[in-house]
Amino acid sequence: MRYRFVSSFSFALLASTCMTHAADKPNVLFIAIDDLRPELGCYGSPIAVSPNLDGLAKDGLLFKRAYCQQAICRPSRASLMTGMRPESTGLFHNYVSLRELQPDILTLPQHLIAHGYETAYVGKIFHNGDTDEENSWSHTPVKRVKGIKNPQGPYRLPENVKLRADNFKEMFARYGAAARRGLASGPAYEQADVPDHAYTDGHNTLLAIATLKQMVKSDQPFFLGMGYKLPHLNWCAPKKYWDFYDREKIPMSTRHAAPTDGAEMGLHASFELRTRAGIPKSGPFSAELSRTLKHAYLASTSYVDAQIGLMMKALEEAGVRDNTIIIVWGDHGWHLGDMGVWGKATNYEIATRVPMVICTPDMKIRGAKSEALVELVDIFPTLCELADVPRPDHLEGHSFVSLLDEPNKTWKKAVFSQYPNPALREWAANPLSQGMRETWFGPLIQEVEGRIIAQQGEKWDREFFEEHLMGYTMRTDRYRLVVWRDHRDVKATPVYVELFDHQTDPDETTNIAASNPKIVKALTKQHDAGWEMAL
Repeated sequence: MRYRFVSSFSFALLASTCMTHAADKPNVLFIAIDDLRPELGCYGSPIAVSPNLDGLAKDGLLFKRAYCQQAICRPSRASLMTGMRPESTGLFHNYVSLRELQPDILTLPQHLIAHGYETAYVGKIFHNGDTDEENSWSHTPVKRVKGIKNPQGPYRLPENVKLRADNFKEMFARYGAAARRGLASGPAYEQADVPDHAYTDGHNTLLAIATLKQMVKSDQPFFLGMGYKLPHLNWCAPKKYWDFYDREKIPMSTRHAAPTDGAEMGLHASFELRTRAGIPKSGPFSAELSRTLKHAYLASTSYVDAQIGLMMKALEEAGVRDNTIIIVWGDHGWHLGDMGVWGKATNYEIATRVPMVICTPDMKIRGAKSEALVELVDIFPTLCELADVPRPDHLEGHSFVSLLDEPNKTWKKAVFSQYPNPALREWAANPLSQGMRETWFGPLIQEVEGRIIAQQGEKWDREFFEEHLMGYTMRTDRYRLVVWRDHRDVKATPVYVELFDHQTDPDETTNIAASNPKIVKALTKQHDAGWEMAL
């Protein structure tokens, strides 16, 4: 690994040395949105109500082609927060912590602390259970707002609270330990006629605003992370945001089929959503349910957008908007019935592409939309340059500061993502457990395995396909390449290859690898050259 070790003594010495120069540095408001695909007005959505994010895009720079490094929460966030790709962090699923694998890795907020910043977060920045309290955060955020009760659990309607409790009881009784890995849940959505702060994201926004008011009193510049949990499941949002939409006018995906000749291991069976009460445990979803689910996703997105509006207002009222870098990012995309899938966790465009908007105090061009290929791993070096702090040696991304003034300059030739066999992984990207096979997931798993075996024939080996097969994907200006390889030998001959031409097939409906061997060979060579050769 190429990370830089920072001892406690040297870290403290560096921090004290840099404090003198910190007062002139910009603040950073760092907004993370869980499971948000680019389903926003500023990204061309014909239905999404997102005036605050749209307004921020008009005041900053929107990246039309930004991509995550892995379409699952913990690996994606670990990559962004360390500036290292999954192959370097070693983190490929949600059930292992970053510090467990990389105890001495330097994170973005930790680095900023060393250079005079005060750092704090509210909500979800790192993945749950991976918050890195000791190393990455120097300011304790506000925990309570006077007169407002902290939300307990995801639901506000008594019937849903009861349904969740009953479902947990039933699943634990039936499946034991397996149920504790997310098998038991309540409904996938809820609309209650309650104030915004009755749900977690609204309440957390009030905490973040109170924390901001504390931090602006300091002589140090601040880095404040505000992490929104929606539109991650469960989609529970105040009724007024559901009312923004006429459900009958919500456009639905017209692509319900897997890519023609695509890898059978490339898509999962919507495991994460199926764990929710009231969601079919097998088979397709009805048109009525599908419409309700997308309505719930959109309502959740609009709810988060409204909270971001409150954060922007608080910045203005605190008098620090003009000296604050604002960056908004989603950790990965989400299939809303696209390719017949509901969920994240694939190597395709719909899961790897994310929204990203940045606004800086001294931008010369505002309201532009860049076509440049960028990655979440680029955020760490970008903020280093904008804050005028040294770039750590371990970073595996490229600063995109030059794009702020030239949004469509020649930039990266490719961006990179990866995901271990989505079809035979649980929804946290961890390998399938025997316990899960013994639940109602069993028939789904057998169905998926049957398709893979039919396609792969004598290549099939359960241990290999479940434990060691990794999909490596590269997106260029025109193509998406997906190379399925043995993770233990990344240069091994691919088990399967997918190629999609975005010039003629932007929805990735047909794998054309077999009919284009020369293109596959050239792109595979480019992929194997790695991220360092992309710019």
